[in-house]
Amino acid sequence: MLLLWLRDLCRRFQQVPRRVTCCQASRDAKTSRAGWEEKGTNGVKWRQLEHKGPYFTPAYEPLPDSVRFLYDGKPVKLSLAAEEVATLYGKILHLECTTKEVFQRNFFSDWRKEMTAEERKLITHLDKCDFTEIHRHFVERTEARRTLPREQKQKLKEEAAKLQQEFGYCILDGHREKIGNFKTEPPGLFRGRGDHPKMGMLKRRVMPEDVVINCSRDSRIPEPPAGHQWKEVRSDNTVTWLAAWTENIQNSSKYIILNPSSKLKGEMDWQKYEVARRLKGVVDKIRAQYQVDWRSPEMKKRQLAVALYFIDKLALRTGNEKEEGETADTVGCCSLRVEHVRLHEKADGQKHVVELDFLGKDSIRYNNRVPVEKLVFQNLQDFMKDKDPRDDLFDALTTASLNKHLQDLMEGLTAKVFRTYNASITLQEQLRVLTRADDSLTSKVLAYKRANRAVAVLCNHQRAIPKTFEKSMQKLQQKIEAKQAQVTEAQVELEQAKADLRTRGENKPRSLLQKQRRLLKVEEQLARLRAQATDKEENKQVALGTAKLNYLDPRISIAWCKRFGVPIEKIYSKTQRERFAWAFERADEDFEF
Repeated sequence: MLLLWLRDLCRRFQQVPRRVTCCQASRDAKTSRAGWEEKGTNGVKWRQLEHKGPYFTPAYEPLPDSVRFLYDGKPVKLSLAAEEVATLYGKILHLECTTKEVFQRNFFSDWRKEMTAEERKLITHLDKCDFTEIHRHFVERTEARRTLPREQKQKLKEEAAKLQQEFGYCILDGHREKIGNFKTEPPGLFRGRGDHPKMGMLKRRVMPEDVVINCSRDSRIPEPPAGHQWKEVRSDNTVTWLAAWTENIQNSSKYIILNPSSKLKGEMDWQKYEVARRLKGVVDKIRAQYQVDWRSPEMKKRQLAVALYFIDKLALRTGNEKEEGETADTVGCCSLRVEHVRLHEKADGQKHVVELDFLGKDSIRYNNRVPVEKLVFQNLQDFMKDKDPRDDLFDALTTASLNKHLQDLMEGLTAKVFRTYNASITLQEQLRVLTRADDSLTSKVLAYKRANRAVAVLCNHQRAIPKTFEKSMQKLQQKIEAKQAQVTEAQVELEQAKADLRTRGENKPRSLLQKQRRLLKVEEQLARLRAQATDKEENKQVALGTAKLNYLDPRISIAWCKRFGVPIEKIYSKTQRERFAWAFERADEDFEF
């Protein structure tokens, strides 16, 4: 509801704030990577690709004899495979996920598969297992690493840098490019997001026999570790990944890819946002057409029009088809069922309110009440008529048919393009509404985060409230109270100095000026602390990073920084600035998405 109010405010807001230049942003742009070419692609991403392949997780190191696993109060010496899986559980014993029944059930089932026959016969109940010593061992080891002498830390840093130099770069069309994550994922226990039904299952160690290598035919093929061989070596220059494998939990593909700051990734990013910008030119026509189709006598056309309305207005994903029972009961727009929708003629003081409640991507719950057009409401009533709760809402529609329809509307159009377009437009509108040129830097940064949050809410980017939230808020409040006391003290000192100057005629303008400066300084510090507290409270359940890095055209943020004199480092970290180097050369303060 807040987002709808903000959107309405955007439409009514006509005045554009005065523009100023951000010198720091200009300097950053000049030092960014040069030579980004605005060119399309005919499917070929590269002509030469050579690399060393992935770096594999080292073999498991057995626990010291002093660290015991106990079953029913008695020490048990586990086989190497069973011990490794036991350590994966012991390491995360402090996390809430290990208390969930589904996590425990899945872990115990997969763990038993790694046990010997004798171990399976002995270890039959998880609640009789004691991982305390294992957990304490890893806690102590982590603490020992924190307190290593400087020389040892430097040695570890040098070893990591050496590894980076060997595996962390590739040769792409004659240029040395940085690789994103060159390491395979280590074995672990799957956590998922939300209440995922597969949490606790064992993520197996990736072996060379699982990995497909992608490189150019004339390059030096990377050598697999001794005694191993690759699953396959191919030369596919229509993709940008260097190595790939299939993880065993959800059978999804994992890739080693170029670093986001690479030229090729930058060009792909630019193309992605340009497709979303092209939607801006036809979106009014698309909206007009799906509104006409709400009245169509053809059921499929009406369902398509309502689904497209949801994708456009609520940033819903289309929803991919999957085999029954393969993953969590997650759905998208096309796979919504009657049980996911409730219709309210009146609710929250508004008419024709639709309530959606379902598990979306990564098992994140989507729960939203939104007023819709009367025809949309009536169509939904028709779609739900005489259906059981488990029946499909859009029974005449498939993901494939919706995607084809999107492609017919505009080349390259997908539901994700709609999300990118609406996310970027929302950010741009919110920044116009929330930013004032005469605000302090602290207020401008807070305005940016609020605009970013509006997008995260639109895209349903949620997170669980951090366990340390209350404690950190208490500490922050204590800092605010202490700073307020300093402000009060500075105010008293300043008033006393003014009084002395009036009554005694003391000629100490320098002392008075110092007290004025001190008051201004502590007031600014107090304002920053209060803004930090506000931002922390408002964002406690919202994940800002996903939208910021994947759905928001960085040129909007860069232009805003230049226009309002905000240092770009207040918005993007050094790594993020490297990732969006392409955008600095394309965004002046007048840029419009």
